[in-house]
Amino acid sequence: MAKQSGIKIIAKNKTAPRDYEILEKYEAGIVLLGPEVKSLREHPNVSFRDSFVKIVNGEAWLYNLYIPPYRHNTLMKIDPLRTRKLLLHKREIQRLAGKVEQKGYTIIPLSLYFKNGKVKVEIAVAKGKKKADVRRELKEKALKRELERQFKGKLKL
Repeated sequence: MAKQSGIKIIAKNKTAPRDYEILEKYEAGIVLLGPEVKSLREHPNVSFRDSFVKIVNGEAWLYNLYIPPYRHNTLMKIDPLRTRKLLLHKREIQRLAGKVEQKGYTIIPLSLYFKNGKVKVEIAVAKGKKKADVRRELKEKALKRELERQFKGKLKL
């Protein structure tokens, strides 16, 4: 059997860069059941809403990641929001635990993807942004876009 190579992105957490200042990124394996993997291959309607990583007893756990149920699964009923274990090296888990103990830091999932046929999660140590910072960023983005439009219009004359 030939190995599948490359990376195929399943889903990205699009609100993470807006709501958080990302400091460090890690790649982690994730423990999934068969029907969950089939569901990701069939229709990847994954939701990262309110999902986060927590270190419990020296193990990393991913909470509130929604993976839709596989429609052809008749053997077992699986909770789509169940807690899933992340596979990381002990040193990485200790480093993450140390970072999270600091005030204001959290671990969030950034993306879910297939790498060499296995499902991986990109997680990040992040610090939440204040609402005013988010508003200021959005305002600057809109202003920059407007300036580019005006500049583009003058070049065509």
